[in-house]
Amino acid sequence: MPSSFDAFADFRMTDHKVIITGGAQNIGAGIARTLAGAGAKVMIADLNGDLARKTAAEIAAETGSDCSGMACDVTKKEQIDAVVAATVKAFGGISTLVNNVGWGGRQPDPAAIPEEEFVKSYKLNTISAYQMSMACLPHLLKEKNATITNSGSFSSATPAYDILPYGTAKAALNQMMISLAHMLATKVRVNSILIGTVMTAGYADAGIDAAMQEKLKHPDNLIGRPGSPEDIANAFRWLCSPAAGWVSGQIINVHGGGGVVRLFGH
Repeated sequence: MPSSFDAFADFRMTDHKVIITGGAQNIGAGIARTLAGAGAKVMIADLNGDLARKTAAEIAAETGSDCSGMACDVTKKEQIDAVVAATVKAFGGISTLVNNVGWGGRQPDPAAIPEEEFVKSYKLNTISAYQMSMACLPHLLKEKNATITNSGSFSSATPAYDILPYGTAKAALNQMMISLAHMLATKVRVNSILIGTVMTAGYADAGIDAAMQEKLKHPDNLIGRPGSPEDIANAFRWLCSPAAGWVSGQIINVHGGGGVVRLFGH
């Protein structure tokens, strides 16, 4: 007689209403596809609105889930508010926020980094996650399994030799996440994933040339390969779903058991 026990029930995200920032491509698109594939309704908010809409249409066709996309500069509060309003109108609420936006250019000479670079990185990688979280909070508080999950970086927990402003801002994101988890205890689960080397087009955009990218394909980690967007997306699915209902205030390392401290060599 077949068992009636469904071991995958808590991993399903039917009726979840999700915002994913920076979800038009790379890791963000992988997260959007995986959560939509688990049954969630997904709003992709990205600086590139046209690409966000294109990616959303592809995911909707592939998964059968409701998926939309719109432009959003997460450093501008009025655009954050517009995304939140559009999501509530489209889906009837917000249960799940994925603060995936993050970027940092290569800065190999610490003496040559202007103050403005640190401020810019902090606004994009840290403050934007706070602003988006606070904009979503009134809606999250109405949900049974409300979650905020952040895309952190391995560079926040190991020397960020060539990406100092980025690593510093991501370290601040870790502290903010842990504090919010305690401040929102019993109401909203808050976690972060420290992401290791995942080969995407973002590396070239950050000024990492082909030779460095080739080196990054052979990272010093226990698995012996760089990650894929799917590796990261599966971790997000767990943390955002009811399956992780007893997990909050945690930094989850998803980096192949990484031990790299000098990504680019010195």
